[in-house]
Amino acid sequence: MDHAVKQPLLEVNKLSAFFRAGRGEVQVTRDVSFTMAPGEMVGLVGESGCGKTVTGLALMGLLPPASSRLEGKILLQGQDLIAMPPSAKRRLRGRRISMIFQEPMSALDPVFTIGHQISETLRAHQDVSRAEARNRAIEALARVGIPEPTLRYDAYPHQLSGGMRQRAMIAIALVCEPQLLIADEPTTALDVTVQAQIVDVLGELCTRMGMAMLFITHDLGLVSQTCSRLVTMYAGEVVEEGRVDDILLRPRHPYSSGLLRSLPALTQRKARLPAIPGRVPVRGDMPPGCRFQPRCAHAQPPCTAPQPLRAVQPQGEVRCCRAEELILPGVLPVERAA
Repeated sequence: MDHAVKQPLLEVNKLSAFFRAGRGEVQVTRDVSFTMAPGEMVGLVGESGCGKTVTGLALMGLLPPASSRLEGKILLQGQDLIAMPPSAKRRLRGRRISMIFQEPMSALDPVFTIGHQISETLRAHQDVSRAEARNRAIEALARVGIPEPTLRYDAYPHQLSGGMRQRAMIAIALVCEPQLLIADEPTTALDVTVQAQIVDVLGELCTRMGMAMLFITHDLGLVSQTCSRLVTMYAGEVVEEGRVDDILLRPRHPYSSGLLRSLPALTQRKARLPAIPGRVPVRGDMPPGCRFQPRCAHAQPPCTAPQPLRAVQPQGEVRCCRAEELILPGVLPVERAA
């Protein structure tokens, strides 16, 4: 029997992103670390300004090199993407790692048809004829649930609805069958029906293709339905990581608990919705020690010291010195976690 440990598809180790500001630079993310296995769906959550999109763009190698700098390691099946030359990164993007951007209308090129953009993505990475690229592009449109894909192939982005543009963006990201998909708010500004359809499409494709997906979102409800693990970011740091059901039942970090408690519940009619006081600190003016300390109701003097990301049971990590002693509320019914 083979007892070898299976290598993770993606390993992010102490990733830090810096942006140039004036004569100096500002650190946007610090020591971001997590792993992903083949076929795994991982949710990356947190308020706006916590570094989620920057992390996704760093994984893709899309941060502007003239005004940004990365430290740490991003290993895709052992290959360090940070150390990789730009030409190698271009060959990798779209083929082994793809991204669904937050706003399809600004990500799609308005002067080319949807079909042309899918076909050119395919031809840039695979040796196929124009006719074969067209056929596979139409198949990709059909796979993401676009009706009459042959007709939609010749449509321009402005001729499609928001939901169909998002599906077209998914088709572009998936046409080369990548190993890793980064989905940055793929359901933003969509109605709940289209949102559910797109989430179903992504989940079904991940299952069928064995593709891993990093799901960047504010919507913890969607994460609970689609993902097996959850990574919570705050002020540029990972503050908690673990199995979704474990965190929904008993979050270990006060910030994760605050996010969960701020979700509306049908059983609490006319009750005041809990909110996290204050706001995410400004870049370059971070509090000492725990960055969540100024907003945390459980802060104590030890919280002013640096908080490392450390292992906790069961199967998770947290950046909080009081994780074992605090009993923080979650949202998951006990019977689901059993």
